[in-house]
Amino acid sequence: MITVTNLAIQFGKRVLYKDVNIKFTNGNIYGVIGANGAGKSTLLRAISGELEPNKGTVEMGPGERLSVLEQDHFKYDQYTVMNTVLMGHQPLWENMQEKEALYMKADFSDEDGVKVAELEEKFAELGGWTAESDAAQLLQNLGIPETLHQKQVAELSNNEKVRVMLAKALFGNPDNLLLDEPTNDLDLDTVQWLEEYLSNVEQTVLVVSHDRHFLDAVSTQTVDIDFGKVTVFSGNYSFWYESSQLALRQAQNQKAKTEEKRKELEEFIRRFSANVAKSKQTTSRKKMLEKLNVDEIQPSTRKYPGIIFTMDREAGNQILEVEGLKAVEEDGTVLFDNVNFNIEKGQKTVFLSHNPKAMTALFEIINGNREPQAGTYKWGVTITTAYLPLDNTKFFQSELNLVDWLSQFGPGNEVAMKAFLGRMLFKQEEVEKKVNVLSGGEKMRCMIARMQMKNANCLILDTPTNHLDLESIQAFNNNLVSFKGNILFSSHDHEFINTVADRIIELTPNGTIDKLMTYDEYIYDEQIKEQKAKLYGK
Repeated sequence: MITVTNLAIQFGKRVLYKDVNIKFTNGNIYGVIGANGAGKSTLLRAISGELEPNKGTVEMGPGERLSVLEQDHFKYDQYTVMNTVLMGHQPLWENMQEKEALYMKADFSDEDGVKVAELEEKFAELGGWTAESDAAQLLQNLGIPETLHQKQVAELSNNEKVRVMLAKALFGNPDNLLLDEPTNDLDLDTVQWLEEYLSNVEQTVLVVSHDRHFLDAVSTQTVDIDFGKVTVFSGNYSFWYESSQLALRQAQNQKAKTEEKRKELEEFIRRFSANVAKSKQTTSRKKMLEKLNVDEIQPSTRKYPGIIFTMDREAGNQILEVEGLKAVEEDGTVLFDNVNFNIEKGQKTVFLSHNPKAMTALFEIINGNREPQAGTYKWGVTITTAYLPLDNTKFFQSELNLVDWLSQFGPGNEVAMKAFLGRMLFKQEEVEKKVNVLSGGEKMRCMIARMQMKNANCLILDTPTNHLDLESIQAFNNNLVSFKGNILFSSHDHEFINTVADRIIELTPNGTIDKLMTYDEYIYDEQIKEQKAKLYGK
């Protein structure tokens, strides 16, 4: 349990929030949401003690332990992977270190013997005898094989370090757990494992994430940072989003009577509650909407970018035909082989692989930026494409401001370009910024604007939600669902895939799996699981 009392945080004259009074209770997982810069990560830092608030206190239950997903991936470079995870249970780690120091003493005394006996008893109480096997299992579940457990953290890739940090945070069943973007750099299978893991915890957990499906799957409560306040709502992210959109529509409908609005909101809650009751997610266990006050539902102050893809011309019947395609890395790693598919008109196809480089290689090949080791591809004569690459670095190596940069990619005067940038939430004073100083999220919004100006009938998107906030992801997702052309994409966002894709093609070193179904159907199909195991050689 975590109790926050009269918390206030400000930086200079900017007040993030004040008078925050919340009790985070055991058995609940709180999804923390808010616009970029609202103070989501700051709230977690204040709770962890890393940041000193301007006012107020944060307290935990007597004897409770707090664990935090750390963001410094170099902090434990000098330690082995196993020891790094064991450090996640600090009382156990300190016990082990103290014991080892005593056993190493050359002049071991009777007094030392008594102390060691006490430490051994405490060691057993803390689960020390199974600690290494527990840590090893946790690492395996997070995709870190046993061959790496005794290596130095410095020897790991950044992707592997992220997983070790997550294992460290989860190790030892802490009473309170703070997770800031825990799904970053995790593949879809590992995210699914983490969802299942968290659905069974009875501790107090706070999570910041841009992954909507993950938030929905694990959250029992939503902590919304808006209006300069921190407010806890019953329900997960989808409930918060749908209810805030409903409240916004009601606010815009001046003619609707108060009683009609209340009935509409109550009916919405009933429908949502029925859906939750049928779900296998964590939220189904929590009766999360029982005490919800209709008056709590209100429009959000967040702004959503205007992402609207249109087509200059409708596509013909021939879209893209691929035969015998093969891609190999410089080190000899086969990314995929013998890839054959024919994209039908209107299909929205997601490409999956255990190796994310496979999807990037495919998209680079069909965009003419990379030569395959074998095979051919052929676009239909009516097809126009707009490509969102994974790495957009080369597009922003200039001193151009946003208006001049965007003008390179479509007709229109300065006023039109500024209007277009305004739709993508760039303020009047921001359009004069030079593109080489933009943040990752700002660059992505520029690249999406560039794509929209092409008016293409086939969109190619390599991990399109990278660096985007929840509002941009939601707007992007909504428009792709209604887009009438073809979409070829990859993503690690479960909700994005499940709502957009109607066809799934998984690339492996030994062929493909090609299915017309939703992503949820795909991941739970037992025959597909067996087929994947064979193709990946597992």
